[in-house]
Amino acid sequence: MSEIRNKTIQGLAVGDTFVVTRRFTQTDMQAFADVTRDYNPIHFEKRFADVKKFRDPICHGLLVGSILTEVGGQIGWLASAMNFRFKRPVYFGDTIECRLTITAIDERNRARAEAIYRNQNGTIVLEADLGGIVPGPAEREVLEAMVAEGDPTNGLRD
Repeated sequence: MSEIRNKTIQGLAVGDTFVVTRRFTQTDMQAFADVTRDYNPIHFEKRFADVKKFRDPICHGLLVGSILTEVGGQIGWLASAMNFRFKRPVYFGDTIECRLTITAIDERNRARAEAIYRNQNGTIVLEADLGGIVPGPAEREVLEAMVAEGDPTNGLRD
């Protein structure tokens, strides 16, 4: 079972932190471009990246930002706001760690969180602030039943 999902079933609290890591490839970038139709040459063409003063083509910022959706998807977070601040380029082959920390939860389960993304050198490449709704008791009961049934819709069961 997903460690994040298990923590959600137990109940989320301010200060809970979840960490996921991803390494993006050019295949990932191509799939993202095909879905979003974002074919900016900064992601594909070395000559264009050179003119922009990057050493190589860079990953789509929102592709990198999407790492936090792994956490949100395991929690069952219903997003209402996402604010990204792109700090440094991410190159294909970089290993990116996203550390998401819950910063507020009110009595209606409305929540805030921050996410800090670092590359393999510890450099912050992206920061994000999030708003949304986290599961309350009824949703946590459903998650618990789903897990008891083997969590068949969860691609991260292991």
